[in-house]
Amino acid sequence: MRKLRVSLVSCVLVLALAACGVGPMVDEDGDPAARASEAGTMPSVPEFSIESMDGSAVTNGDIEGKVALVNFWATWCGPCKIEMPWFVEFQRKFKDRGFTVLAVSLDEEGWEPVREFAEQYEFNFPVLLGDDAVSEDFGGIYVLPTTLIVSRQGKVVFTHQGLVSKAKYEEEIEALLAGEA
Repeated sequence: MRKLRVSLVSCVLVLALAACGVGPMVDEDGDPAARASEAGTMPSVPEFSIESMDGSAVTNGDIEGKVALVNFWATWCGPCKIEMPWFVEFQRKFKDRGFTVLAVSLDEEGWEPVREFAEQYEFNFPVLLGDDAVSEDFGGIYVLPTTLIVSRQGKVVFTHQGLVSKAKYEEEIEALLAGEA
């Protein structure tokens, strides 16, 4: 009976994590960095124009020549709540070196919960509201969070699905800012 209860609890936990959009926490090689792409092998960022929280449109031109962290998230996503303070810190720390964060919310409820979340976490970077079309333009975003690290040349150098360590993000950002990746 105890084994059955433990198995049932394990199954419920796995299903709960999958429903939250945590996604795979290791890549094919067992590395704990979700799925990170090889440097330079990913495509360019697609052409985009997405409405920002202040009503303006943010486009490719806004990240041209910068290292960018493009994060797809939602207000209900637990892992997103963990990493957002890191992104606020990265924006503060690296902004003067040609870095920016773009936070693309995929909340279906619209701007109200997104504004509240952005204010609570004191976002210091553009907050955008995406939809299914935006998700498809970026190759299909099926796991939240999904984060793209983009080079100054507009190439997606690193892609992560699920929660990744703060140190991993910082290492990749530093490498791109130094021109090493």
